[in-house]
Amino acid sequence: MTKRKILISSFDLAIGGVERSLIGLLNHIDYNQYEVDLMLFKHEGDFLPFLPSGPELLPELPLYTTFRMPIAQIAKEGHYPVAISRIMAKYIGSLHGKMKNIDEPGYLVIQYGWEMANPYLPKLKKEYDVAIGFLWPHHFVAEKVKAKKRIGWIHTDYSNIHLNQKLETKMWNKLDNIVAVSEECSNTFLELFPAQKQKTMVIENILSPIFIRKQADEIQPEEMKKIPGKTILLTVGRLTHAKGLDHAIKACKELLNAGYDIEWYLVGYGPLENDLRELINQLDLSNRFFLLGKKTNPYPYIKACDIYVQPSRYEGKAVTIREAQILGKPVVITNFPTAKSQAIDGIDALITSQDVTGIVKGIESLISDDNLRNKLISNVLSKDYGNESEIEKLYNLIG
Repeated sequence: MTKRKILISSFDLAIGGVERSLIGLLNHIDYNQYEVDLMLFKHEGDFLPFLPSGPELLPELPLYTTFRMPIAQIAKEGHYPVAISRIMAKYIGSLHGKMKNIDEPGYLVIQYGWEMANPYLPKLKKEYDVAIGFLWPHHFVAEKVKAKKRIGWIHTDYSNIHLNQKLETKMWNKLDNIVAVSEECSNTFLELFPAQKQKTMVIENILSPIFIRKQADEIQPEEMKKIPGKTILLTVGRLTHAKGLDHAIKACKELLNAGYDIEWYLVGYGPLENDLRELINQLDLSNRFFLLGKKTNPYPYIKACDIYVQPSRYEGKAVTIREAQILGKPVVITNFPTAKSQAIDGIDALITSQDVTGIVKGIESLISDDNLRNKLISNVLSKDYGNESEIEKLYNLIG
């Protein structure tokens, strides 16, 4: 039997939910049936050692390594057309953002960056049966790969990002299928792009409970020592506005003021680290709220906490919530638009309002009400959150 030739593309394997999901997908593909090439624009990231042996990692192409580089470095390496396109994208994206009163024009800048650099980017010579873009935007698989079928993944809640809708439509129109990682991701996308409904489907991030529990036992985090009477809270995520970590810090202060003996740990890294440290110092929380930085394996930290908290403003599909549930933790999440696709309030998590007060009330409930806390723990331990069968949906899509 001739193997189907598949290309999967993403940016790199830095620590993040999308990258963790990609590793999960690559670990479950049947390489006896499929010949898979992996195109990472940059061969870097803490998850690189977790790449399975199945896919063939293609060589870097220099022009594709530029997309998260400072513009000065792009010019220094001699990629002048791309550097100029990035300058123009930054200017136009920021201008568009100001005209629309958008606080965070980051998605616009990325979108314009790809559109403007696209004419200067090389095409792959090899032809594939299927090309999969795992990380938005999908100009690479749409225009730079010879393939009989093109698929683009959605990991984002489209109700909370701002884009040039005309340019976005043009990109999606070049794909044969669109995969969202949750029903809510699909719904928010289709509210903006209803014409894409017939080719949009849901394939959830693939999680293996056996793997997660095994990884959780690898180490005992020295930073998170159990002390009788003290409650240990944990959040895992990129240090970005979307994750609502400023609310977590303020909630920590209110809980301490209310007399709760807590420590709150945050695993992750990102652009807001200095801002968060400043807020921690302002609120005199340096001995109660701890930034642990990036961790290749966050599972021992999740296992060591008493309550897992996801204070996000918006999410596509927060893999960490499911991982905490797999590890038997009572979970508090905010009512971001896709929250109800992640948990059932009062059954396997508490879903609170998105403000500081809501987060505080949710955590207070779990600390003070033993019956509620034990009920959530019992429910998540009795539920099978494994979804390895999701890979069959991809096989059906590949054909």
